[in-house]
Amino acid sequence: MMTNGQITGLVHYPVKGLSGQTLPAVQLSPGQGFPFDRMFGFARAGSGFDPSNPAPMPKDKFLMLMRDERLAGLASRFDPVSRVLELNVQGNRVHHADLSTPDGCAATEAFFARMFDLASDKMPSFVHADPHRFTDVSVVSTDLMNAVSLINLDSIADLEVKTGASIAPERFRANIYFRGWPAFSELDLVGQEISIGSARARVTLRTRRCAATEANPTTARRDLPIPRLLLQHYGHSDMGIYAEIIGGASIGPGDSMSLA
Repeated sequence: MMTNGQITGLVHYPVKGLSGQTLPAVQLSPGQGFPFDRMFGFARAGSGFDPSNPAPMPKDKFLMLMRDERLAGLASRFDPVSRVLELNVQGNRVHHADLSTPDGCAATEAFFARMFDLASDKMPSFVHADPHRFTDVSVVSTDLMNAVSLINLDSIADLEVKTGASIAPERFRANIYFRGWPAFSELDLVGQEISIGSARARVTLRTRRCAATEANPTTARRDLPIPRLLLQHYGHSDMGIYAEIIGGASIGPGDSMSLA
């Protein structure tokens, strides 16, 4: 029987592909997704994204960790309201810009072009189209575009035991981290309702892992073949779940996690 778990951390990723930002509390609302999560991104040249008519695009149309593991070496702070972005490498600030201005956008696009040795005709573009989100599963449905992602830390711990490797939870870029459920038991809850603190959610999908998880969030190097290790030890490449919020509430670390 499922035991009660506990939320250990809340994280959003305002800019797709950049580092997560820890939050002390979050107000969840039905069907609205995680606040400011993946609302902004840097689209590759020729992506075809139209902010006046936003449509879901595959993740390889953006700068993102699956292809651009060097992004993991950037510690970013982005204020989704003021749109001020700061990028640091090993504690040293390497870029600062106001992305609410054309000059700030141009300077940041040029920064990433230099970082990835992109020609002038391959310059990425800073894109957004509220309320559109650039979540990986946005291509599946609008409901999944607004799903929140959850990671059971006990599942990561089980994978660590089986592989003998230390695995940073940050590799999985979840919104809600929790512990206290049996390892991988969350994968069996698709279609069921769970309580996240005082909020309620319906589990909609298992999270299939890609090469983005291979990048070490500290060294920015690919050092663990996470999808292959999951397949080898469990017969699948899933780690974590997506859930649709159906009952809103404010949640925070220490709140309980259980079957509804």
